[in-house]
Amino acid sequence: MGREHGHSHGLPAGASATGRHRRKLIWVVGITLAVVVIQVAGAFLSGSLALLADAGHMLSDAAGVSIALLAAWIGTRPASARRTYGYQRAEMLAALANAVLLVVISVVIFLEALRRFDAIPEIQTGTMLLTAVLGAAANLVCLLVLHGGHTESLNVRGAYLEVLGDLLGSLAVIAAAVVIALTGFRQADAIASILIALMILPRAWSLLRDVVNVLLEASPKDVDVDSVREHILAAEGVVDVHDIHIWTITSGVPVFSAHVVVRDEVLSADGLDLVLDRLSDCLGDHFDTEHCTFQLEPASHAVHEVRHHD
Repeated sequence: MGREHGHSHGLPAGASATGRHRRKLIWVVGITLAVVVIQVAGAFLSGSLALLADAGHMLSDAAGVSIALLAAWIGTRPASARRTYGYQRAEMLAALANAVLLVVISVVIFLEALRRFDAIPEIQTGTMLLTAVLGAAANLVCLLVLHGGHTESLNVRGAYLEVLGDLLGSLAVIAAAVVIALTGFRQADAIASILIALMILPRAWSLLRDVVNVLLEASPKDVDVDSVREHILAAEGVVDVHDIHIWTITSGVPVFSAHVVVRDEVLSADGLDLVLDRLSDCLGDHFDTEHCTFQLEPASHAVHEVRHHD
């Protein structure tokens, strides 16, 4: 017999991790876009490619966070008979688009830096330095805004990593401005641009890998399936468990299902409720998985189940 039991069977609006941190993401987009305008103006006034590269990187970050916000809003739409989990997977598609965008930006920056390496124009280091310092300060503010949320949501994590990369990029621009001002070595600007491009790629790869794992419905990396099996088998009345599936709908929304074999005598109405409560409490307490589906089977039905699943 199939029974679904858990603390929360629906996926209410705002249930996803990204939805819970939407206000933080809005603040980050606003701050980032303001800094992009300042950096673009500073890049043209100073002639610095590194500053323009950092502005392009921050613009891609703002675009990525905006996509995440749009996806979080779409994800609050209710489930339907056709889409039983609603639209929360839209957040994963947004994170995927974000990762791809980061790769494109890094390649463009890298190629432009190589093209200009032997033809660096005169650079106004004062303007370059001031603009880079303003960018670094804004990035620090954004990191503080996103702190905490980056451990719960892939989209918030992506935004956090992007802002962290922006901060490192701003520090690279500051270093290049200082080197040019002190030594006249203008190639430092192109070198800083290449460093910014190289800093983007590992973050893009990390985000892309995690998104693909979710889309392929891999078990959450912080969940040990064998440990889950042991906890279920330890519940009173449980004889065996099979067909365990643990996956993630979107960040912060893990889902669990399993076929649980129980002793025949516990299959009364009271016995069923007791076993289901024990299983659900176990998963909720130990594995932070509240959306659970259990199919309870009498032990006398085990022979049929083995034949059916082999």
